[in-house]
Amino acid sequence: MHTEPSTLYAKLLGETAPITWQELQPFFARGALLWVDSGADLIAVAEAIAENHHDTVAAWLESGRVAVLNDTHAQDLLARDPSLWAVVVAPWVLVQERAGK
Repeated sequence: MHTEPSTLYAKLLGETAPITWQELQPFFARGALLWVDSGADLIAVAEAIAENHHDTVAAWLESGRVAVLNDTHAQDLLARDPSLWAVVVAPWVLVQERAGK
């Protein structure tokens, strides 16, 4: 099995950064935020979206591991202001809550 990260994975990892909910709000307003469950690998999800792995992404959407961010979740993020990670895979911004330390 291939265990080395792909070039795209490494590129996306390098483009992943901490971000605040306040910075993400304009993307939410445009409907461009995808929430990635904390149990999923944010970069692997970004890579699958970038490479158009439709079946994999559809399965994640169906299971709820990846979802378009909804109003209820957005209100929760506004109230809690947790630490977030984000990476852009146009037209989407993928966001995930960072584990608390």
